[in-house]
Amino acid sequence: MQRRKFVRSAGLGGGAMVAAGTLAAPAIAQSMPELKWRLASSFPKALDTLYGAGEVFAKYVAEATDNRFQIRVFASGEIVPGLQVADAVQNGTVECGHTAGVYYVGKDPAWAFDTALPFGMNARQQDAWYNWGGGRELMTEFYKGYNIHGMACGNTGAQMGGWFRKEIKTVEDMKGLKFRIAGLAGEVCNRVGAVSQQIAGGEIYPALEKGTIDAAEWVGPYDDQKLGFYKIAPYYYYPGWWEGGPQTSTYVNLDKWNELPKHYKAVVEAAAAKAHTLMVSKYDTQNPKALRELVAAGTKLTAFPVPVMEACFNAANELYAEISAKNPKFKKIYDSWRPFRNEAILWFRVCEFTFDSFMARQSAANKL
Repeated sequence: MQRRKFVRSAGLGGGAMVAAGTLAAPAIAQSMPELKWRLASSFPKALDTLYGAGEVFAKYVAEATDNRFQIRVFASGEIVPGLQVADAVQNGTVECGHTAGVYYVGKDPAWAFDTALPFGMNARQQDAWYNWGGGRELMTEFYKGYNIHGMACGNTGAQMGGWFRKEIKTVEDMKGLKFRIAGLAGEVCNRVGAVSQQIAGGEIYPALEKGTIDAAEWVGPYDDQKLGFYKIAPYYYYPGWWEGGPQTSTYVNLDKWNELPKHYKAVVEAAAAKAHTLMVSKYDTQNPKALRELVAAGTKLTAFPVPVMEACFNAANELYAEISAKNPKFKKIYDSWRPFRNEAILWFRVCEFTFDSFMARQSAANKL
């Protein structure tokens, strides 16, 4: 009797489990919706590291969701011009974009904190502020006003100072110089006499070739060699004091972000983090070889004169004080960013800089 009851119970239990199984599959499918998004990049396909970060991001999202969440990447100009990606994300023309906040300082100078400020942090310091110093929270709050959710998605490392048709020996040589340079750095250069112009990456070469501009900065040897600037402007200056560790970002339309299932959000965040790490390591791998080849081809590698650097440094600090006095959003972020930068630099002076300087001397002496 007890055995028959057990069998009947087991039969019912088995049926219940089967029924639960048939219900579970649709529930899981519903939590893994099929999505197809478009990502507008600010960068041309020829720049495989910058543009490639968007591809890495999209590839990871697809693989982590068994291709249920697919993001198609479009190069600069294919949907919108490179400098209009944030607008396209904000108004929903595309679901997401890969760009640099510094391109949009005309909207509000605070956008620059998501990329770099002149005489700011290197790549590691930027990461530290963003992840542990309150940077991400401050930028998340700021971007809500633009209907955007942002994530760090790449860093080039310290950039070069750009390509010049003529030598820059004194601050006087900056006067009247038509210089392609983005963001707040353009305003700093204007204050020492230059005439800054913001031009998307794919448009720099023809502007330099036609003489529309006298000088242009982009990223570093690997990208600059591809873009061919050395064919027109022989003087290659360093360092790019305006971008010591410039971050690129993935922006997602905030409404679309809020619609995503929780685990899709986690996948997107992880994909951005993966692309972020791979970008800086690839530049560190490719830049040395490209620099050697550029110098061998006749490029005149030259450091910015210290008086020029100091004049720009002073102009940058004056600019930040002026903006902070009239822009509460900028001041709120700057009041977090500035002391963090200062502490980070103090630490690097003690250990990182000492080690790097010693190794640089050994390299210069051909002892490595």
